[in-house]
Amino acid sequence: MPRARYKQLVDQLAADIRDGRLTPGSRLPTHRQLAAREGLALVTASRVYAELEAMGLVSGETGRGTFVKEMALPPGQGVDLLASAADMVDLSFNYPSLPGQAEMLRSALRQLAQGGDLDALLRYQPLGGRPHEREIAARHLAERGLSVSGTEVLWVEGAQHGLMLTGLALLQPGEVVAVDCLSYPGFKLVAEALRLELLPIPAAGMGPDLDALAAACQRRRVRAVYTMPTMHNPLGWVMSLTRRRELVALARREGLLLIEDGAYAYLAGESPPPLAALAPEATVYVTGLSKSVAAGLRTGFVALPAALVPRLERALRACSWSTPGLTSALACAWLEDGTVARLEARKREDACERQALAAELLGPLKRRGHASSYFVWLPLGEDVRADQVAMDLLRLGVSVSTAEPYATGPAVPHAIRLALGSVALPQLRRALGLVREVIDARSY
Repeated sequence: MPRARYKQLVDQLAADIRDGRLTPGSRLPTHRQLAAREGLALVTASRVYAELEAMGLVSGETGRGTFVKEMALPPGQGVDLLASAADMVDLSFNYPSLPGQAEMLRSALRQLAQGGDLDALLRYQPLGGRPHEREIAARHLAERGLSVSGTEVLWVEGAQHGLMLTGLALLQPGEVVAVDCLSYPGFKLVAEALRLELLPIPAAGMGPDLDALAAACQRRRVRAVYTMPTMHNPLGWVMSLTRRRELVALARREGLLLIEDGAYAYLAGESPPPLAALAPEATVYVTGLSKSVAAGLRTGFVALPAALVPRLERALRACSWSTPGLTSALACAWLEDGTVARLEARKREDACERQALAAELLGPLKRRGHASSYFVWLPLGEDVRADQVAMDLLRLGVSVSTAEPYATGPAVPHAIRLALGSVALPQLRRALGLVREVIDARSY
């Protein structure tokens, strides 16, 4: 087929999709049908669909076919999208807040202003925090089951910052990092920025399939594993102690670096020890206070082997030069006086209440999650498309995430992720009812 004709077909189909002549959710002809209809070689028909998929206009789904995507959905749904309208109910992002937190901040700022160290906080701070701040962070991490000294902990500007610094300091462009086939979108952005290759590992019950990971290590030179063993986002699992030990044994055998994300671990309550406690010599543990305290308090911690600390400090110097003194001082005060512990306990209770509400209102819909997490994963039926469900809800004033931002490989399941922690309970009740109605309507 002449190149001009091939391009004309791509342009024609693209125009039909953008102009609405091919509606969202429409099933396109199979590759063979398109080839026969247009007089193309099969490989050329496949190339046409590949170009349309690269343009974000269609999605090819193994065993189902090629479908027109919902173009009205804002780009980056689940990663870049924030509810823009004042009346939008945002179930795409979690930024849980409890009544009275604003007054707590006012009180803490007044106490900070009256302290004698205020002038010092306006100067450059030591990398990773002042010694006493690092010790405070270490004591906080001890409550998560980690036994580290202050010299093995660095203050960073949130868990996302910690993940970026870890990748920048310890990984090289082109290196392979094993990840769950559904994983935190923020780490996908880190990998994209640092040019890391993500290798998706399928799930097996409450955790990654370790046989599949072991097989991948035989095929590829895997450098690291990014994992969320306690309160996985988006699936909500808490890995068993047995599986954690098996993962640690595999990491030691293959020489893998474990990057453990504990951002939501506080919600799990009693849980097995972190990987960083089982394999401290091979694990970088990253967490923060954005979820447990407030999204605007850009404070996080990275705990890592002492031998790796200088490399992370160097990356920290390159990215932010100095620890923000004011926010670290505020966070230290709340860590020391028990405010953080009280907020975490209250948010666990709040999350349990919201999960119970979701169970009540979503009824028989299949769902995955944890009894005390702030999110629910809803796998959709065989004939229900996630982009259409998300668009229907957006028209009703409810923003949700599809599986696309969480998928680390080419297979993107039709599923919806609901963030439960960002709206008041009456709004949440109404929004969950709409979710149920929309999915039920699309199921028939």
